[in-house]
Amino acid sequence: MIEARNITRTYRSRGSFGGDRTVRALRGVDFTLPKGGAVSFIGESGCGKTTLGKILTGLETFDGGELVIDGVELSGLSQRRRAPYFRRIQMIHQDPYSALNPTRTVAQTLGDPLRMRAGETGRDGGSAAVRARAAELLQLVGLDPGGVLPKYPHQLSGGQRQRVVIARALTVDPEVLIADEAVSMIDVSMRLGILSLLRDLRADLGISLLFITHDVATARYVGEGGELHVIYRGEVVERGATDSVVQAPVHPYTQCLLSAIPVLRGLELPGPERLVPLAALDERTEPPGCLFAPRCPFADDACTAARPTLGRTSGVEQEHACVHPTPRRVVAVELSERV
Repeated sequence: MIEARNITRTYRSRGSFGGDRTVRALRGVDFTLPKGGAVSFIGESGCGKTTLGKILTGLETFDGGELVIDGVELSGLSQRRRAPYFRRIQMIHQDPYSALNPTRTVAQTLGDPLRMRAGETGRDGGSAAVRARAAELLQLVGLDPGGVLPKYPHQLSGGQRQRVVIARALTVDPEVLIADEAVSMIDVSMRLGILSLLRDLRADLGISLLFITHDVATARYVGEGGELHVIYRGEVVERGATDSVVQAPVHPYTQCLLSAIPVLRGLELPGPERLVPLAALDERTEPPGCLFAPRCPFADDACTAARPTLGRTSGVEQEHACVHPTPRRVVAVELSERV
């Protein structure tokens, strides 16, 4: 459904004291999202995940590379001719509180895109048909239409708001949903319901899913049977089958992310120590060699000699960009499997 080839995005800004700043948000990202498939991107804040999601929905442009949607390469198309392709890809935003207009009811929020879609497809765009379709979508996402349609966003819980956001995305019959930290602002008790809904939409409607998160556990749950891409400073440093990456991470950055999973007191299993980056992320510097080397617990001179590229090595199932690839099973992974 989507094929990204060497996508790059660089931001440049002039500081208040005359100093220019360049941030390379994406550094040659490649991935393929099959129809009905799932791809997850995980990484800490500021690694380029959301930028990628915005590029795929047409909200951001890209500097270089190729973006192919359903076999059509978009680089040579005008903005107007790109629009129908981007409309097939809808984003579920991180913050359901700001994603909905507080002055419009749920019926109004769903009604406008449904009428627009009816005009495009020749469906009945009358008030009764639009309201019936809105009710159908709300039932699909697990909400009671009678109790939700007349309400304003402030009258809904966080979980209900996010379900309305998903229903709004479904009004234009999308073929791809991009979930950008879709549960990070939802109460913990509501998260599993939203994640299960995303899995069901993929299974029942054949919708492709690109899941953006910093939470390895949610990526593993939603992206079952798909691919997991670990992104650091705009560069994919490890990718492969979701379970393969989670169960035997190769790159130290992936291992640090997995090691950050909370360990429940009283259930800690014997195993290696938690892996913690040696320093905070500093986007102002561009280190030689591996981008993660200044923070890596295992870095040596070979790591700074040259920038490693994504590839496979003997005995390792997934692709990685590491000079010293070593599969490790950290305590948190053992615990997540036990729990």
